[in-house]
Amino acid sequence: MIQHSWLIPGMPALAYAVIVLFTRRFKALSAGISILAMAACFFLSMGVFQELAKLDPSARTVSFSWTWLQIPPWEAHVGVLIDPLCANMLLVVTLVSLLVQIYSWGYMHDDERFSVYFSYLSLFSASMLLLVVANNYLQIFIGWELVGLCSYLLIGFWYFKPEAADACKKAFVVNRIGDMGFLMGVITIGMMFQTFDFAEVQKIVTQGLSDHTYSTTFIAGIALLLFCGAVGKSAQFPLHVWLPDAMEGPTPVSALIHAATMVAAGVYMVARTYTLFSADPLSMTVVAWVGGFTALFAATIAVAQDDIKRILAYSTLSQLGYMILSLGAGGYTAGMFHLTTHACFKALLFLGSGSVIHGLHNQDIWKMGGLWRKMKVTTLTFAVATLAIAGIPPFAGFFSKDAILDSVHNSAVPGHCVLYYMGVFTAFLTAFYMFRLFFVVFTGEPRDHHAHDHAHESPLNMTGPLVVLALLSLCVGWLNWPGVGLYSQFVHYGSVPEGAASIGVLLGQSWPTLLLVVAGIALSAAFYYWKVFSAEKMAEKFRPVYLLLKNKYYFDEMYGWLVKKVLFGLASIFHWFDEKIVDDGMVDGTGWINQKMGGLLSLTQTGYIQNYAWVIFAAVAVIFFCVSF
Repeated sequence: MIQHSWLIPGMPALAYAVIVLFTRRFKALSAGISILAMAACFFLSMGVFQELAKLDPSARTVSFSWTWLQIPPWEAHVGVLIDPLCANMLLVVTLVSLLVQIYSWGYMHDDERFSVYFSYLSLFSASMLLLVVANNYLQIFIGWELVGLCSYLLIGFWYFKPEAADACKKAFVVNRIGDMGFLMGVITIGMMFQTFDFAEVQKIVTQGLSDHTYSTTFIAGIALLLFCGAVGKSAQFPLHVWLPDAMEGPTPVSALIHAATMVAAGVYMVARTYTLFSADPLSMTVVAWVGGFTALFAATIAVAQDDIKRILAYSTLSQLGYMILSLGAGGYTAGMFHLTTHACFKALLFLGSGSVIHGLHNQDIWKMGGLWRKMKVTTLTFAVATLAIAGIPPFAGFFSKDAILDSVHNSAVPGHCVLYYMGVFTAFLTAFYMFRLFFVVFTGEPRDHHAHDHAHESPLNMTGPLVVLALLSLCVGWLNWPGVGLYSQFVHYGSVPEGAASIGVLLGQSWPTLLLVVAGIALSAAFYYWKVFSAEKMAEKFRPVYLLLKNKYYFDEMYGWLVKKVLFGLASIFHWFDEKIVDDGMVDGTGWINQKMGGLLSLTQTGYIQNYAWVIFAAVAVIFFCVSF
């Protein structure tokens, strides 16, 4: 199976080509081709995983490549690197993509561009899988940029809506900022190490650090350049602003972007290039603090949002911050495990919100309420995902989130205690705003009776993926069950796996966080279920704080001001310089000088032969005079 793993990104790419070239007019056939290709990728990924698991732990890295370009002194290759990290990501990406595509068949069935939508999904999945199996920095950059292109196409799929058109442009531009740093890092690696291969770079860096050929500061600089790409792609502060606006795309696209593909690419890249990041404490410290701040920052914003998808978008930002925090704190396994569990319950949350939107045709949570009566499957599965993301045992989020907090608590990163308490408080806020969403949408009495009367449960091809993801959200966390730690034994950095604590130690360490999580749920219930307190009065009492959070700390307005006043101001200066100095001065001035010189020289062209004879005679005399002396 491993020898055929190159087919995993190849099959959805082929499905894209077939749909675009041959089957665009046949909606069912286009969807079927896309879904079958992704199903084949999933089963092939399972085969790769099983074959890799049977190998000795020391031999669980298989790589093969083909020469692409030869530009001395280096060569560019395309290839495949299969190891536990890759196998884990292949399963996550292919499974979530498969379920999203099945769900999309029901969600998008009335759309006129149905076939185009499935072609974009296939290309998106192929791009992400190309990134995952890459064995060198150049190939991962190609997959990286293709993922960005596909996100632009899918976020702006309903391009006739001004909000969608603006959102896709915003996502594309913001990601280009981070990708510039990523590209600079890749170029630096190629120039300094004369190779892009992950394994070769790892050997060179390890050897170079041991014999002091390279300083840790130099390696940290390369790592931070690469991290710029992760900040953009995984929407970390301050390049987080594109992700909430990405909600303007179809809801299944939101699930795919937020759960398993685009935003996970940044986390995966940091884990894949962990040798560079772990070489110097500086880069690890920067990564940890960026992740920790993003986690808390996004959680505070989610508390005051009213759009069901935007609440989930800021939840994604917060959970991505957890993953980056864990990697920066040295919790390699914990960060990747949270990526795996998060893919299940976040995909479920977005697809569940899509089911609600499909039934109500509305995204404002204050126009919902009492939906459990009409949408029982959606309500039950959404409740499972909410418990999982809040970190309630035995759901998946409890095991992965607690592992992150434990890795931060035991970290050597400066200020790790502050980061730990930031993570704990973020867990409290997560429980509060997620159950706020659940109580407002599914419990109580309907707020919009007209919409509620027309609400209905989604069809089987939409509820089926919800049930599968709900089971995964319950069970996936057990892969790292305390005292066993199957996941940590399989996916780890270095030769020694991160151990899994016993159940007693786990509960002993996690009970303060668990109490805060329960307190967050209770506080949310007091406001939005039991109505002991009035949320409206509380918002009015702390109106400046409420407006600050509701308006997302005014970052969009601040960036808009910077673009309009600063960037456009500088652009107008350069425009003036180009127009007045370059065009009118240098270019037009050169033409004017040539024109005048030509006018002066034209005076010598009299047309009289005797004048030309005198010039020739004078020239001969001058030449004779010069030669004589």
